Amino acid sequence: MERKNVLIADADLQRQRDFETKIKAIHESRSAAPKAMVDTFGCQQNVADSQHIMGMLEAMGCTFTDRAEDADIIVLNTCAIRDHAEKRVFGNLGALTHTKKANPEQIICLCGCMAQRPEVAEKVRKSYRHVDLVFGPQALWKFPQLLYQVYTRRGRVFSIDDEHGQVAEGLPVVREGNIRAWVSIMYGCNNFCSYCIVPYVRGRERSREPEKILAEVRELAEAGYKEITLLGQNVNSYGKDLDRDYDFADLLAAIDEIEGDYLIRFMSSQPKDATYKLFDTMARCKHVAKQLHLPVQSGCDRVLRAMNRPYDRAKYLELITYARKVMPELVLTSDVIIGFPGETEEEAMETVDLVKEVRFDALFTFIFSPRPGTPAAKMDDPVPRSEKQVWFDRLCDAQNEISAQLHAAYVGKTLRCLVDGETDDSRWPLSARTAGGRLVHLVGDKSAIGTYHDVTITDSNTWALFGEMN
Repeated sequence: MERKNVLIADADLQRQRDFETKIKAIHESRSAAPKAMVDTFGCQQNVADSQHIMGMLEAMGCTFTDRAEDADIIVLNTCAIRDHAEKRVFGNLGALTHTKKANPEQIICLCGCMAQRPEVAEKVRKSYRHVDLVFGPQALWKFPQLLYQVYTRRGRVFSIDDEHGQVAEGLPVVREGNIRAWVSIMYGCNNFCSYCIVPYVRGRERSREPEKILAEVRELAEAGYKEITLLGQNVNSYGKDLDRDYDFADLLAAIDEIEGDYLIRFMSSQPKDATYKLFDTMARCKHVAKQLHLPVQSGCDRVLRAMNRPYDRAKYLELITYARKVMPELVLTSDVIIGFPGETEEEAMETVDLVKEVRFDALFTFIFSPRPGTPAAKMDDPVPRSEKQVWFDRLCDAQNEISAQLHAAYVGKTLRCLVDGETDDSRWPLSARTAGGRLVHLVGDKSAIGTYHDVTITDSNTWALFGEMN
């Protein structure tokens, strides 16, 4: 895909703004402003996409609600990574038959990665006839046009063509809260890991121009946002499609020059594109959190090859060793899949041994879930789920012990934390995050929410720290 075909023309974007104006006029002709509900499943990229959907809905004259029964427009923004998430979506769609019956004018939209899968769209077409609009991630920027078609055609609209992914700049956005913000720096994925559906539903990698990203981050920093997370299916391959010698490390260095009291985080990363240059840049940047989420997926080289992960155990350990050398305070997290098709108990235990060797601060752990349309879904998988569960439990036991030990080492230390919200526990009424992203429950006044404070850590457990504001 040539770079010239990536950016959506200003005229096409203006056309969408014109559709927003037309829909707003329809809404203003009614007795009350319509209420919209946007329900998001899956990753932070979906959260960022939903904020753009909310921005477009706001431009159309909508207000927002969390109650499906009160909504005139419902948007389910879905994830296709896990089978469990898809089942939840179908369950929620089924429940919406009741809200649609109570309000026949209600418009129900299904979008996101799950909606892009042809078999899902066909199932919705046949079995969920109360759904009015279905569109995939590549069509998100055309949401106003698609919704206008629903209003004017009075029929169902499906937009799930296998399109080349593009980049739409300047979409409206409604950010939830004023503490954290998500900034997508690229879209799509070129990796084709054998278990993953993302390249098939989000298209090939395409990077935003650095000037656009810098302008967005600068605006957020000036508005007082305290944590800004850069998003992409593989952020450290950023820039490979740009017509310039400019990579993710260069982008981080440029962002770091923006004034303000904020931290930069990023996710997700691929070990094959993680470089010493990236780690050196992280180490010297004052605004970049010394936190790295670097999914390893398996500690067995044969399984990594079967997963189409283009690195081996030794290379991963080499990267971690260097990252910790230049950033001794680094907080390291990862993703691990247990029970990949053909994996043996011995191979699964290689992963457990890697976890013990690396000593991650935390893990996101999964038992393999086949995704239709991926190579792994067609592989022989003779090991029963019950046996995989035993391996999974060993993995979790090992990581839980490590997390508890690492968290215990924080007790007695004073850390600069971002106080970010309230809890339901009267003993620890506030929550916060360390610079390394560790969760802290703490005592303090809620007036501190949205600010950085020194916190003395007084206790810990496997999953969190506990402290008091100084």
